[in-house]
Amino acid sequence: MSDDAEPPLPARTSAALRAAQLYYMQDLTMEAIARELGTSRSSVSRLLTFARDTGLVDIRIRSPLEASTALEGQIARRFDVAAHIVPVPDHTSDVDRLARVALSTARMLDRFVDATMTVGIAWGSTMSAISRVLVPLQRPGIRVVQLNGAGNTRTTGVDYASEILRRFGDAFGASIEQFPVPAFFDDRATKTAMWRERSTRRVLDLQRSMDVALFSVGSPLAQVPSHVYMGGYLERSDYDSLGRDRVVGDVATVFFRADGSWRDVELNARASGPGFDVLARVPRRVCVVSGAAKARSLRGALAAGVVTDLVLDEGAARELVAL
Repeated sequence: MSDDAEPPLPARTSAALRAAQLYYMQDLTMEAIARELGTSRSSVSRLLTFARDTGLVDIRIRSPLEASTALEGQIARRFDVAAHIVPVPDHTSDVDRLARVALSTARMLDRFVDATMTVGIAWGSTMSAISRVLVPLQRPGIRVVQLNGAGNTRTTGVDYASEILRRFGDAFGASIEQFPVPAFFDDRATKTAMWRERSTRRVLDLQRSMDVALFSVGSPLAQVPSHVYMGGYLERSDYDSLGRDRVVGDVATVFFRADGSWRDVELNARASGPGFDVLARVPRRVCVVSGAAKARSLRGALAAGVVTDLVLDEGAARELVAL
């Protein structure tokens, strides 16, 4: 076997960890590491890349000079949340913007998720993007629970939501708890009856015991449409109802107004997502937003008090501060 051949995975992990320690902790050059490990410089480069991609190395940049740092401070003071701004050029397409925000979020989840935690995951365009680029975080006893149902008149939603959950489960080495109910019930009485069922209550109890909730803000104004607004979940009468209630967005299919009020929004009586009174009791509530078009919706979510940690791109941050 040549010195550039890939070793088996356990040996590769051990070699990557050794290379990372020498490079990041002892400031050795790649040439010096190659001599110490008896391999080539290109192999060391691949080992360092492997260490970053698999979560063995966590790189964080803190600069007091960048505009994004000042924006983070403004958002923290105004909204009482921890803000994490992803630098993205203004000319970037909304699809690429979402991809960059999703990747940055995936690489910082180890700050929020630890062993034996229960993690609530919403579904949607943003969560799907994050799930595709997750960094492995193998910590024992993590449980991932679905925050809201995904079925509608066109689909059960099981394939879509469960694929997102599966990716999180695989990355975290976690058990998965699905929530196989409709996103919106046809009749509020049906929801009331279903919420009395023991099988449903078991999932609801898990949601009430969450340590972390991860979600985005749904918005009918976003350039990358929120899944709830494009996936056949809402009828024309539903849109009319949302308009009458002056709704600006949703979190896990629970709708809210610009001032954060949500309890008397008509459609919420049929929605399967956790009420904001439940969500507000979760210790860490991580909201991920991409695109300035979501700023008004995000402002409503912040007013509702459902966010403790916010990940967003620089353009969305500037728009939020300007509102």
